Amino acid sequence: MLLNLALWIGGVALLVGGAMAVRRPLARYRELQATEANLRRYDSWRGGHRSAVDTGVTGADIMRGHLRSTVIRWGAVIAAGIVLIVAGFVVR
Repeated sequence: MLLNLALWIGGVALLVGGAMAVRRPLARYRELQATEANLRRYDSWRGGHRSAVDTGVTGADIMRGHLRSTVIRWGAVIAAGIVLIVAGFVVR
């Protein structure tokens, strides 16, 4: 009884903490994706003439990669919380 209660509490703590921590990076990642989609639409509207400078890696690309890894890391924390909650029911 005490073990499953500890697993539930730990799982809920990981789940809530991960959900709170993943909100800001996920929102920023989606914002960067929307901005890039808007730039692509604008570029196609202009005829698709991009300059040679635009072919390299930008700061937004680096930030997007960092945000993606942050979201994946916190997603793993959320998944671990779900596993602990399920384990609390199995141990019961």
